[in-house]
Amino acid sequence: MTAPPLPEREEAHALLVAETERALAGSGRLVLLRGATGTGRSAVLEAAAAHAAGRGLRVLRARCSSEDTGVPFSAVLHLLGPVPEFADVAPGPDDRGSAARLWRVLRSYAARSPLLVAVDDVHLADAASRRWLVEAARRIDRLPVLVVATERSQYDIGPQPSGLTHALSPSLVRTHTLAPLSDTASAELVAAAVPTAPAEWTADCVRAGAGSPLLLRALLEDLHGAPPPAPVPDTCAALYPGAYPAAVNWWLDNTDPDTTNLARTLATLQPPRAAQAGAEASVPCGGARAEPAASEGWQAGVGRVVDLAPPPEAFVGLLADATGCDPARVAGWLTAMVRLGMLRPGGEGDGRPRFAHPLLRDAVLAGWSTARRQEAHRAVAEAMLRRGDRVEEIARQLLHSGPVGLPWARRVLRDAVTVAEREARPGDAVVYLRRALREPLADDLRQRLLTELGSLEYASADAPAGIPRLAEALTLTAEPRDQVRTAMALGTALAGHGEVRTAMEVMRRLETQLTDHPELAGTARTASALLSDRDQTVRREAYRRLTDIAERSPELAGATGQALLVRYAATAGAISARAAMNRLRALLTEPADPLDEPFLLGTAAAVAQWADELDEAERLVERGLAGQRASLLHPMHRALHDVTLDIAAARGEYGRLLPPHPGPPAGETARHAPAPSNADAHALLALVETGRTRQARRLADGFDLRQASDSWELNRFLYARGVLRLTEGDLTGALHDFLECGRRQSARTVLSPVVTPWRSAAAVCRLALGDRREALALAQEELRLARVWDTPRTTGRALRVLAGVTGGRRGAELADDAVGVLRDTPAGAELTAALLTQGRLLTTAGDRSRGREVLREAAEHAERLGAVRLRTRAEEALRAGGARRTAAARTGSGALTDSERRIAELAADGRTNTEIADLLHIARRTVETHLTSTYRKLAIRRRTELPTALRDEDPSG
Repeated sequence: MTAPPLPEREEAHALLVAETERALAGSGRLVLLRGATGTGRSAVLEAAAAHAAGRGLRVLRARCSSEDTGVPFSAVLHLLGPVPEFADVAPGPDDRGSAARLWRVLRSYAARSPLLVAVDDVHLADAASRRWLVEAARRIDRLPVLVVATERSQYDIGPQPSGLTHALSPSLVRTHTLAPLSDTASAELVAAAVPTAPAEWTADCVRAGAGSPLLLRALLEDLHGAPPPAPVPDTCAALYPGAYPAAVNWWLDNTDPDTTNLARTLATLQPPRAAQAGAEASVPCGGARAEPAASEGWQAGVGRVVDLAPPPEAFVGLLADATGCDPARVAGWLTAMVRLGMLRPGGEGDGRPRFAHPLLRDAVLAGWSTARRQEAHRAVAEAMLRRGDRVEEIARQLLHSGPVGLPWARRVLRDAVTVAEREARPGDAVVYLRRALREPLADDLRQRLLTELGSLEYASADAPAGIPRLAEALTLTAEPRDQVRTAMALGTALAGHGEVRTAMEVMRRLETQLTDHPELAGTARTASALLSDRDQTVRREAYRRLTDIAERSPELAGATGQALLVRYAATAGAISARAAMNRLRALLTEPADPLDEPFLLGTAAAVAQWADELDEAERLVERGLAGQRASLLHPMHRALHDVTLDIAAARGEYGRLLPPHPGPPAGETARHAPAPSNADAHALLALVETGRTRQARRLADGFDLRQASDSWELNRFLYARGVLRLTEGDLTGALHDFLECGRRQSARTVLSPVVTPWRSAAAVCRLALGDRREALALAQEELRLARVWDTPRTTGRALRVLAGVTGGRRGAELADDAVGVLRDTPAGAELTAALLTQGRLLTTAGDRSRGREVLREAAEHAERLGAVRLRTRAEEALRAGGARRTAAARTGSGALTDSERRIAELAADGRTNTEIADLLHIARRTVETHLTSTYRKLAIRRRTELPTALRDEDPSG
């Protein structure tokens, strides 16, 4: 034996060489090689036998098997049986006599030649053979006989029988325990097999080998056909010919059933990707053994020693409860497996041991059928439930179990859905609901779960899955109120998908089924009217029907139906803001069914926003959203959010309206996105007003409006795009958008400028194109309708536009009226525009001094709002009016001081405030102050918006 059979077996090598020489000198001994499964005991034994044969010893071999444990002296007969002259030796009825005869046979061998008796896996030998070997160890010290036996020594859940030498004096036996391979030794084996292997690939192999020569060599055999750069796989399915999973299965077969069950249950608790190479690169797979740093190569450097702290008590208790094992034995097994390298301490900060590599975990589970894995997940879930663990932790186990069929499982999954919804994780809620539907359920419960699941799937952009779920839910038997909820969710999804008429049919079909429930039938009618807003033809039909019902039987229309009719009258220019709000406030005092209340609150909020009652509108929105479940589609849910955007726009709060990703990058073709939303329209206007015309153009080009279905959101987006085109100087294109918006609005009987003031915008275009008469007609009609509604914002805007179209002294008077109407109102942007018009008219009329004063006020208002477009126009008007110098721009990219720009650029590059302060040798507080000023000037709200704002800022419009 000139070299050890494996790396790090030098001590065993030296011991066996010395004991071989001792036997040659006539003095024998028992050498016991102990070690865990797969540590190379048999390989060391074979090397010892080869060395002994080379030194002239006769080698007698026996490999013990559990199949022979019932045959007395089976192992000894395997040793001695091949000799012809002793072939007839067989144990007799007297155990002691048989042992004596066999001892004489061994002595006769020794008399002829020194012997090496090699017994592999002696722990599997029959009891009689073990006793014979123990007795031989007491008597061979004067014989040229070396007995070398290997014995499995591994911590299992089931207590193991006493070892071979427990009754022998230490002087009669030399025991050597084979430790698992260190990471360095494992890496040497990998390098020998694949010399070109990179460090990461080698590290992956080392982890998957888990300190076991058996597993590592089996893995390298499987990977021989797929060397690097092909990665080490995470699943056994990617291995061929499958030596590695076979080796892992053999390792498990050599443990007791409780240990195997525990190992596989532990594997079920570990996520498939829990053992990440990067996260564990510095954690050795053995015990107090060093691992070199991967970045320095496997032959240099020293890693830290693994922490052998006991596993978390709660985790041990969970495993013990799920498997029915003794917690003390479970804790011991986990610690022992970490020491061996099969497990590694938790890399996620929870202290839980995990299998050293995902491939090892997968191989451990490979011996279990799907049904058995599901049973394990259920057992873990039940154990977690008994221990009072977090509901989502239990639910995650149920995701991988089969149907439980007991109330507790449904309750856990339902509670997990609630938690996920509360924490704004709709994707997780969808997963839990899908699993809950695999449980046996009554129709009414299945109907409710399907409704919630379909709503969440649709809301998470999975409309093709959500709509069929909701349609299925509507076919199940359920309480009438639940049927209404489902129908409203399905109708909302269909209308949002452009199928407005189908949505109406769903609601009307349900309405006919609710003849015994007139209140619920009224709710269905209200939902129909609201959903009809997405189609101008259907909308006229729906509101005509609602109006007829309200005139004949007001009680059937209900408070919500009457509120919708108030809103309809407001958009049709048939009622004043004061009258509308008085009527709605009266309706709000009436008792409302929980199903109807969102309709009433949302409608009142929209009208209040139009009526410049912005604070009241916000309170109504908050009440409306608080009364809704986010997991259920409701026709009013999106409408309430739209009112929130409308309120921000009315106040000129552009930062709340700016989009995070304004369309595709410049130069790319349109993405043919779905129809634009109200949020898209507001975002487009906010980009224009804050001077980001290039971003606004990308957003506008991101929609192919020819493919968009008819809706009020499309009309609003047309108006916004018209404003963009007007800003860009495309008067013809802008006029086209404004008139098309007006045509569509008029077809919907939306005549009042409370929604989109398209007439005023078209009048500006007509005037710029030289058609003053048509511009005047449009502006006058806008003012007439605005005075019907009679609120500062609509009236002031109409007066301002009419003033610009009229011009001269009369125009100045109208502009003065517009400013007076808009002062002390929340409509800051409209006041700024009115001041700008007034200042221009005063300057044109020759009152330059007062004109400049008004224009400076307009510029200051624009500065406070961050309205770069209006600020720029005010500056241009001041220069045209003869101002010697204008105030430096205080918004937009041009408003930044040199210090602010330098700090903003460093922040945009990812530097922290502390790093910027250190780099520029200034105080951290100074950095914060400069950034706050920069955010205000650029009309942004967060640090992540800086790169885009600095790159795309276009103050010149």
